[in-house]
Amino acid sequence: MTNISDIQHNNNTQEINVVTKNVMQWTFLGITMASFIIYLYIMAAMLSIYFTSAVARQEVRYVLFGHMLIADLVYLLLSLFLFFASFYPSTYPAPFCYIFVLGTSSTLKIAPYNLAIMSLERYIAICFPLRHEELCTLQRAQLAFAIIWAIGILPNISDIIILILSTDKLFYSQNVICSRTSFLVTPVQNTIRIVAHATTFSMVGLIIIFTYTKIMLVAFRVDLRKSSAAKAGTTVMLHAIQLLLCMVAYSYSIFETLLRDYVSVLPMVNFCFFMCLPRFISPIIYGIRDELFRKRIKNVLCCRCQKQYRKQAVS
Repeated sequence: MTNISDIQHNNNTQEINVVTKNVMQWTFLGITMASFIIYLYIMAAMLSIYFTSAVARQEVRYVLFGHMLIADLVYLLLSLFLFFASFYPSTYPAPFCYIFVLGTSSTLKIAPYNLAIMSLERYIAICFPLRHEELCTLQRAQLAFAIIWAIGILPNISDIIILILSTDKLFYSQNVICSRTSFLVTPVQNTIRIVAHATTFSMVGLIIIFTYTKIMLVAFRVDLRKSSAAKAGTTVMLHAIQLLLCMVAYSYSIFETLLRDYVSVLPMVNFCFFMCLPRFISPIIYGIRDELFRKRIKNVLCCRCQKQYRKQAVS
C-alpha cells in the first residue's frame, strides 16, 4: 500500500510540475510576443519618422540612430526565427540554419560599435563644436558603417573556415536544429567567440567612459544643468546602460545553470530579457528625449485623435 501511494504521489507531483511548466511557458510566450509587437510598432513609427524627415536624413546623429534601428530590427527578426525554432523543435537544412546563426552573431556586435560611434559624435559636437561639421559628415558615417559591418562579420569568417576544415561535405546536407550549438564542432570556435565579444565590449566600454568623462568636464565648466553638454552626457550615460544590457546577453549560460529545471522556458527568457530588452531602450533614448522625434510623434498621435473624434462626431 505504501509503495502504491508513493507511486501515485510521484505521478501527481510530476503532473503538477508539467502543468506548472506549461503555464510558465505560455505566460512567457505571451509576454514575449506582446513585447515584440509593441517594439515593432515603436520601431515602425521611428523609422517612418526618420525616412520621411529630410532633416533627420541629413544630420549624422539621426543617421547613426537610423542605422542602429535597422540593425536591431534585422537582429530581432533573425532571433525571432531562432526563438520559434527552439520553441517548436524541428530540423532544417544546415546551410539555411547557419545563415540565420551567422546573421544574429554579426548583428549582435553591430549595436555596441554603433553606440561607440554615437558617443564619439556627441563628444565631437560638445568638445569640438567648430569642427563638428567637418569631422562628422554623411560620407564619414557611411565609411563607419562599412567598418562596423566588416568588424562584425570578421569573426564569422574565421568560424566558417574552421567549420569547413573540421567537417565533411555530408554535414551540409543534413537537417539540424537551428541553434548555435549545432555548429560548434571544435573548442576553437567558442574561444574565438569569447575573444571577439570581450574585445568588442572592452573597446566600446572604454570609448563610452572616455567620451562621457570629457563631455561632463565641459558641462561642469559651463556650470549649467540644462546645457547641451549636460544633455549629451546624459545621452552617453544611457548608451552605457544600453551597453551593459547588451552584455547581459552573455550571462545566459549562468541563467541556464540556475534554471536547468525549467528548460522549456529558457529560450523565452533568453529572447525576452537578453535579446529584446536592450533593443527597447534605443527608441526611448531618441524617441522620447529628442525634440524632432517627440514633436513628430505628438503630431501623429494628435492627428489620429482628431480623426477618431471627427468620426465619432459624424456618427
